[in-house]
Amino acid sequence: MKILGQRIEEFYSLYHGDSCEVVKGIPDDSIHYTIFSPPFSSLYTYSNSDRDMGNSRNDNEFYEHFTYLVKELYRITMPGRLLSFHCINIPLMKQKDGVIGLKDFRGELIKIFIEAGFIFHSEVCIWKNPVTEMQRTKALGLLHKQIKKDSSMSRQGIPDYVITMRKPGENPEPIEHTNDTFPVDLWQKYASPVWMDIRQSDTLQKKSARAEEDERHICPLQLEVIKRCICLWTNPGDIVLDPFTGIGSSNYMALRLDRRTIGIELKDSYYVQAVANCEMAMGEPIIDIFAEEL
Repeated sequence: MKILGQRIEEFYSLYHGDSCEVVKGIPDDSIHYTIFSPPFSSLYTYSNSDRDMGNSRNDNEFYEHFTYLVKELYRITMPGRLLSFHCINIPLMKQKDGVIGLKDFRGELIKIFIEAGFIFHSEVCIWKNPVTEMQRTKALGLLHKQIKKDSSMSRQGIPDYVITMRKPGENPEPIEHTNDTFPVDLWQKYASPVWMDIRQSDTLQKKSARAEEDERHICPLQLEVIKRCICLWTNPGDIVLDPFTGIGSSNYMALRLDRRTIGIELKDSYYVQAVANCEMAMGEPIIDIFAEEL
């Protein structure tokens, strides 16, 4: 491990473009770890670009588009190394889908990665407050009055998932930890299949926003989630890729943890903010990779 306060010689590369095209220029078997939050099919609108996967006309079009990227991610991932993606199961809406329910978005993404050659390695469920979700979405199934009316339409809140896939093969650069740097109690916390202690507000945009004109990401991944994944599954100096960089949350955390990082972002304003956030990370000290608080 490097001495705190020192920097690796090469830091980060951010690309303003289409991830499906940019990843074609990345060499085979060169990425140590990938972590990202993909567009949730057409649930959110990020930009008006035809290249934006979030602008797919339907789920099948999104999955077809996403499959092209997954095949490239398999090619560039180092043998035996990992890739993690954040997702939720997407609500079915009466006005759009004809029924109220859930789409198994998590399962469909896992299937795409397995078909590309990845091994389903692990997953963690991240607890979210159902009251907050109810207040934000007004979902029928979470309203207390629905219990009194007809609880057959009541449901639980929708958690986040971080799904981790592994590329087959022998890892040429083992990720070695010691009892001093990764004690048993910390490992037990990371190994839990449900993370109950993630603060939903622990995001880069909350930390980095300095002015009203700063770009806000629609659904940024929490910094603590990114930190745990990078700490567990990479060595200092490893290359961490995010093909849907957004405002640079994964890249920022990789830099703070003394990793190199590559990011790809299509939307102009997100890209500009990601560059600013990476520069902010470069001006901050390297953190102890097992510190519980940033």
